[in-house]
Amino acid sequence: MSAPLLQLHDVSLSFRGINALSRLSFDVAEGEICALIGPNGAGKSSLLNVINGVYRANEGDVVFDGTRFEAIHPYKAAHLGIGRTFQHNALFDRLTVFENVLAGLAQHGRATFVENIFRVGRDATERRSFNARALEILAFVGLDSHADTIVSTLPYGLQKRVDLARALVAKPKLLLLDEPMAGMNQEEKQEMSRLISEVNTKLRTTIVLIEHDVGIVMGLAHHVVVLDYGRKVGDGPPDEVRANPDVIAAYLGTVH
Repeated sequence: MSAPLLQLHDVSLSFRGINALSRLSFDVAEGEICALIGPNGAGKSSLLNVINGVYRANEGDVVFDGTRFEAIHPYKAAHLGIGRTFQHNALFDRLTVFENVLAGLAQHGRATFVENIFRVGRDATERRSFNARALEILAFVGLDSHADTIVSTLPYGLQKRVDLARALVAKPKLLLLDEPMAGMNQEEKQEMSRLISEVNTKLRTTIVLIEHDVGIVMGLAHHVVVLDYGRKVGDGPPDEVRANPDVIAAYLGTVH
């Protein structure tokens, strides 16, 4: 087993006295796909928000690639190598697919977002490098033929791929995926699952993802963490977690 790339130590988070996360601890090994599952309201998205700095935990800390922090700004998290997609696409509807993906490099360069998008500014070498990287990742996710398409005109499933490409373009060490298959039919889920697996194996990207389809999770993830009301009730390989009575209780409401 590889050394942990990500470690959470007793992370707690509350909003107006309501606990979203309660003393949560687990490790994510470098090179693995870790799935976060649990009922709605279990704290899964809140956890991703703590890891990439959108929320600040009330207690505990996070260690990422040897750097320990109690709180971090999202821009700093991106510079450390943490990429993120969101449950609801946050794409620039009036821009092209290529321009949306290029936006994922905005915080990593000397030129501003506007300069990169509209090909102005002084650093032509940087712009060429960024353009090449954006086209490379579009080809990887199978969207190179849609590079000049206005993103809002694409089907929802392809928009989710654009969101993934934008998170990947900066070559993150850790990729956080918040329900990347939400709203998809079974065929689209299978295709996205295949793509996520390729991101993990071909790009060597460690992934933490939230997904409600347990069947997809069990076939995709190396490691599963189960949350219920902000508490960890399961943590281990898929087969072990599937047989855990606490996990069964969290999903089915059984008494044990």
